[in-house]
Amino acid sequence: MRGVGGVLNHFDYSPKHIIFHNVRRKIIPYNPKLKELARQLRNNITKSEIRLWRYLKGKQMMGYDFHRQKPLLNFIADFFCHELKLVIELDGYTHQFEEVIAKDKIKQDELESLGLTVLRFTDEDVMKDINNVLRTIEIYIEEFEKQ
Repeated sequence: MRGVGGVLNHFDYSPKHIIFHNVRRKIIPYNPKLKELARQLRNNITKSEIRLWRYLKGKQMMGYDFHRQKPLLNFIADFFCHELKLVIELDGYTHQFEEVIAKDKIKQDELESLGLTVLRFTDEDVMKDINNVLRTIEIYIEEFEKQ
């Protein structure tokens, strides 16, 4: 059962239902039931995702490997880089509704509890101001590399 924003509702985190990603010795579990939904989302990409993906794919963003529609925990991240521990979320018009805002907060809080950073941009930011979006990601990477 899919909720809004790539969230699967009512999932049991018992070990038999979880697959783990290894992120620099840190394990990030994900719900394997989300794999098919993630594949569908990759095949039905939005215009803003297409635009940002042009700059992230093939290690074009400062040599880092990004993935699209990546299952993490009980959610699907729009973009994810293991090495940077970075999730990038693109928020369309539905993200203005209270229910979606609440689900976005839960998603972000749970991902951040794993030591991941979540950068959020609106679809409008990506479509009308891609240079500032890219610069924000570059600044994050520069700060990450200083650690």
